[in-house]
Amino acid sequence: MFILESARALLCLLATLCNASFQGGSLPALQKHALVSARLKKPQLDPADTNSYRPISQLSFASKLVERAVATRFVCTQNSLLSAKQSAYRRHFSTETALLIVHNDIVRAVDRGDLVPLVLLDLSAAFDTVDHGCLLSVLEHRFCVDGNALEWFQSYLSDRSQTYIAGQDSHGPVSMSCSIPQGSVLGPIEFIAYTEDVTELIAAYELRYHLFADDKQLYTAVRPSEVPAGCQHLVSCISDLQQ
Repeated sequence: MFILESARALLCLLATLCNASFQGGSLPALQKHALVSARLKKPQLDPADTNSYRPISQLSFASKLVERAVATRFVCTQNSLLSAKQSAYRRHFSTETALLIVHNDIVRAVDRGDLVPLVLLDLSAAFDTVDHGCLLSVLEHRFCVDGNALEWFQSYLSDRSQTYIAGQDSHGPVSMSCSIPQGSVLGPIEFIAYTEDVTELIAAYELRYHLFADDKQLYTAVRPSEVPAGCQHLVSCISDLQQ
C-alpha cells in the first residue's frame, strides 16, 4: 500500500512538472545541462582512434521525462507528420521494416528483368551538424509547430551546456550553439524531422528511397539498356542532396 501511494505521488509530481514546462513554454536551465562521455561505436573498433567514439549525453531524469512526453505527442501516428519511408525512432518502424521494404522492391524489380542501381548514403557526425535555427524553422513551417509548443522547442535548444568527462577528468561547462544531444529522448525525433524534407527532393527525381535516421537508401529499377541513364539520374539526385 505504501509503495502504491508513493508511486501515485511520484506520478502526480511528474505530471505537474510536465504541465508546468509545457504551459510556460520553457525548459528549466538545470534540465539543459548534460554530462558527456565518449563511448565506442562498436566493440571491434580501435580504442586508440578518436573516430571510433561517439559522445553520449547523460541528462537528468526530469529532463528525459519531459522530453518523452513531448516526443509522444509529436510522433503521434494520427497526425502523420513524419514520412512513412522513415523507419527510425518510431513505434512499428524499425531496421526490419526498412530492410523488408528495400529488399521487396529490389526482388520484384529483378523478377521483372530490371536492374537496380542502389546508393547508400550516411551523414557523418549527424547529430552534431544540426543547426538550431534551421531546426526551429523546419518545426514551424513544415510541421506547423507554433505557440507554446514552438516556444518550448526554442527554450529546449537555447542555452544548452555540456561538461565533458574522461575518467576522473572533466572539462566544462561548455555552451552549445548547435547540435542535439545523443542520449536524449527528443534528439533523435528532432533529427529525423530536421532531415525529413529530403523526401520531396528525392521524389522529384522519381527515385525509390527509404530512410533510417541519417542513412538513406536511393535506388531505381531500369531496363539493362537504360543503366547509364539510371545511374546518371542517381548522381544528379545525390548532387542536389549534397547541396
